[in-house]
Amino acid sequence: MKLIEKKRELKQKLKSAKTVFIMAHKDLDLDALGSSIGLYIILEKLNKNCFLIINDTKHESGVAKVFQELEGCLNIIRDNEIEENLYIRQKKNLLIILDTNKKELVQSNSAIDYFDIQNIIILDHHELGDTSIEAGLRIIDNEISSTCEMITNLIEVYKMELDPYYVTLLLSGIVLDTNNFTLKTNAETYYAAYYLSSMGASTKKVQYLLKQDLKEYIERQKVITNVDILNDKIAIAKGSPYMIYRKEDLAKIADTLLFFNDIEASFVIAKSTSKTIAISARSLGNYNIASLLTPLGGGGNKTGGAVRINDSTIGKVETKLKQILKKEEE
Repeated sequence: MKLIEKKRELKQKLKSAKTVFIMAHKDLDLDALGSSIGLYIILEKLNKNCFLIINDTKHESGVAKVFQELEGCLNIIRDNEIEENLYIRQKKNLLIILDTNKKELVQSNSAIDYFDIQNIIILDHHELGDTSIEAGLRIIDNEISSTCEMITNLIEVYKMELDPYYVTLLLSGIVLDTNNFTLKTNAETYYAAYYLSSMGASTKKVQYLLKQDLKEYIERQKVITNVDILNDKIAIAKGSPYMIYRKEDLAKIADTLLFFNDIEASFVIAKSTSKTIAISARSLGNYNIASLLTPLGGGGNKTGGAVRINDSTIGKVETKLKQILKKEEE
């Protein structure tokens, strides 16, 4: 369901609200943050009270740069500060969830309890699943590149002009989620990039926000050397059992593996905490990542997804994944 198809219903809900709370997934990346801030600025222009709910205490480098540059410019609260900022009339409070639709992935699950179902909106490009959040309006577009592209569409709907800094953040999210326009990219994605550029988005700034740490890059290359190839087209890479990896690093490894000849899908398995095994996965489209990860408790969309599994090992998770892939190939 494209945002443009639900624009009237979305505009009506935004018009009726007095105070709007925006929340994305845990471990913010530039798509989640860029779309959150882009929406925040749109709502400010609509004269709404806006708050970003962010519980994260650590941030990946691009996100950290943005927070440093915007320090003091945004109303950022933790979930325990929601109640004191609610508008006195409950029906005038709105919660908008971006870049995820799963209860276990949002910044705060308890934040949802402050809002009536009809006063919750979800804008996302990941497929729905068993733990998807109930909402009065869910706009889920599996074909779109990123949530930042969805917010770019919303800017068009309102015919707004945003400051070049904020449209640059939106472009950063698109570049991140498309792996520099190599994945999940179509004519509408290029048009969104053009539209943002016409408002002053800086590609040089995007490059700065997406710059990588050399040591982290080297560690990612080590993971790629530990890879199994199934049926000549599925790559499964494994991290060291003695190391903790960041979510965004696993995603970058999965993206990189798709650049090799004949590889149609990639899975990267590694520790994300001392007690948690994570999988980050990507596909060129012939394999539906969301359906493959759902049996493991994960999700995503056709071309990308992730899952976290508690109290297991890399070896056990690899065995379960291979069993699922074997059934897929039968």
